[in-house]
Amino acid sequence: MNTRTHRRSVITGIGVVAPNGTGAGAFWKQTQEGVSVLDLVTREGCENLPLRVAGEVREFDPVALIEERYLVQTDRFTHFAMAAADLALDDARLGRADYEDAPFSVGVVTAAGSGGGEFGQRELQRLWGQGSRFVGPYQSIAWFYAASTGQISIRGGFKGPCAVVASDEAGGLDALMHAARSIRRGTGAVVVGAAEAPLAPYSVVCQLGYEDLSTCEDPTRAYRPFTADACGFAPAEGGAMLVVEEEAAARDRGARVRAELAGHAATFTGASRWEQSREGLARAIEGALREAQCAPEEIDVVFADALGVPSADRAEALAIADALGAHGRRVPVTAPKTGTGRAYCGAPVLDTSAAVLAMEHGLIPPTPNVFDVCHDIDVVTGRARPTELRTALVLSRGLMGSNSALVLRRPTDTPG
Repeated sequence: MNTRTHRRSVITGIGVVAPNGTGAGAFWKQTQEGVSVLDLVTREGCENLPLRVAGEVREFDPVALIEERYLVQTDRFTHFAMAAADLALDDARLGRADYEDAPFSVGVVTAAGSGGGEFGQRELQRLWGQGSRFVGPYQSIAWFYAASTGQISIRGGFKGPCAVVASDEAGGLDALMHAARSIRRGTGAVVVGAAEAPLAPYSVVCQLGYEDLSTCEDPTRAYRPFTADACGFAPAEGGAMLVVEEEAAARDRGARVRAELAGHAATFTGASRWEQSREGLARAIEGALREAQCAPEEIDVVFADALGVPSADRAEALAIADALGAHGRRVPVTAPKTGTGRAYCGAPVLDTSAAVLAMEHGLIPPTPNVFDVCHDIDVVTGRARPTELRTALVLSRGLMGSNSALVLRRPTDTPG
């Protein structure tokens, strides 16, 4: 038997840069309290655009976190990713001394929805306004959706398998399982996740083509999935990076094992075909459960995709019931992203981070701004719900039709 099939992938580090806090501790404090930070868009150049409400990362100083030589050649979305990667590595206590003699044992995987829109817009304005001599040399790389993977690997000296996942929002989950499968093939550790910066004017104008984008001007009403008031989603900046390692090696070096990536599956059902996403998401859930060797009734909490579009919300609620049976109507469902906004590829990685923290604290965070649920699922609203959590299911769908499901398990024993 191939021994690599027994190489279990575990999360040892969490790094978050989100509208409600930088660092896992700050993020969790706001998340567990159900604090909503959705507000009017203030990013320069966006003031008069139809998008009125979003989740902005307001207190983030890249100059204090990232070396100048990297700042000048990267966009805001990569600044978020590099900062989050640093936080995740610190949390995992994985330093250069741990891999200096084996740099090919550490890889990097990120997912991205659009890349560096702000950097790209600035350079194109210079091109048309001043001429080609005023366009910087980094225009060719900073906007590219692969920039975060490249810069994190170069900056950290990681020479193992590197990749970029492009499967719209669901790519955030797909990247995690891409990392897990690299671990199974022999890689020691992977820095993995996603961060987005979709609030530059050019990026916002591109998003206005999405029928599912909320243009509501009231921050408390702009993003209310699973309710009769659902009117689309509010976008967000930020995301999260995780350190994923082979379990035995992580324990040998004394790392804290925070959760196991137990199972994953993905499907595709086409752009904005939300009724069809019911079957696609249910199949993804079933596949993830099968890979994790997990019975439906073992799922203790579901972190929902929660698009905020009536037909999509209905399809998700039905998919949960289809895949989990009677348990699907009883299992607690939460969507903390309604308090921060939907950070595209970064959203499911933030949900994964929240799920790990929820299992550690025995507390299901609430769904901010959501009160009267109109679907047959048990959405946690108002206050956090204390309960023992062993297994979590994280769901994600993309506007282009990708569906993804991830099963996380709490470790049975965790070294201090």
